[in-house]
Amino acid sequence: MNRSRFVQPALAWFALGFGLLTIASGGHVLFGGEAARRAMGHYVPFVLWFNFIAGFAYVSVGVAILRRYSWAVSLSLGIAVASAVVFAALGIDIAMGGAFEIRTVIAMTFRTLVWGAIYLALRRARRQSGELAR
Repeated sequence: MNRSRFVQPALAWFALGFGLLTIASGGHVLFGGEAARRAMGHYVPFVLWFNFIAGFAYVSVGVAILRRYSWAVSLSLGIAVASAVVFAALGIDIAMGGAFEIRTVIAMTFRTLVWGAIYLALRRARRQSGELAR
């Protein structure tokens, strides 16, 4: 049985859902007024903006997987690498005394690991089945 037949749609729907939630939560803080920003505590603006914009890339990967576009693999790698770079920049900002919330560190760890795993799963599925062929 071809597991990628089940893995790829699961990854697609996960990416879509994760992207939509990311856009909604980031948009709420960015555009929801002062009360929304205060509720977030010491959020890091460049991380917030990155995650909000990345949410659109997450949705794009989900759609690309569902349509079996091969560039879904490359975009997922790009998201993983960009997440790692922003995570490193966050670490530098924290080391330089920047205010932050521990949930930001946890979220960036999660995002970086998840997108690395999605990239690896898509690459493996592509190699095994060639289903992401367009």
